[in-house]
Amino acid sequence: MEAMDLTNQFLIAMPSLNDPNFSRTVTYLCSHDEEGAMGLVINRPLDMELGVVLERMGMAINEAEAADIPVLRGGPVMPERGFVLHRPPGSWDAVLEVKGSDIAVATSRDILDAIANGNGPEDVLVTLGYAGWGAGQLEQELQQNAWLSGPADQRILFEAPFEDRWESAARLLGVDLERLSGQAGHA
Repeated sequence: MEAMDLTNQFLIAMPSLNDPNFSRTVTYLCSHDEEGAMGLVINRPLDMELGVVLERMGMAINEAEAADIPVLRGGPVMPERGFVLHRPPGSWDAVLEVKGSDIAVATSRDILDAIANGNGPEDVLVTLGYAGWGAGQLEQELQQNAWLSGPADQRILFEAPFEDRWESAARLLGVDLERLSGQAGHA
């Protein structure tokens, strides 16, 4: 049996998932293989903009719009570390290109400098922290019906209002999350 690969897909939390880190979230999977999975939650804005992060890093902001980019809580792992999900991929110092897409994740200072100076990628989503799963963990959670998975949509990823992303991602699969019960059916 070939290993499941959900890279470049959305993980949509089922209504019954009560984990405070992931309740009502959409996670974009940046990598998934037999060793585990890594993704970024794309619908949990923090009460912070990129300007605050750049200021704390001692970086100058020469592009006013850059200061207003919202920062999201990307997941519970390494919440002090920044991740920039972006397209097109570009050639930054530390970048992971997402297989099967024109999206990448950068973790290096040079992409933040480019964004602060108006030379960054066309589309960016900035998070603090990420979501991670060990080998087989995500597959087990999928079997337990904690998540729906389906193809990622770049409009949802980079354009949709944060508060609409959970339901919009499920609608891509034809699922109305409000109609799903947290209870399993028993005959």
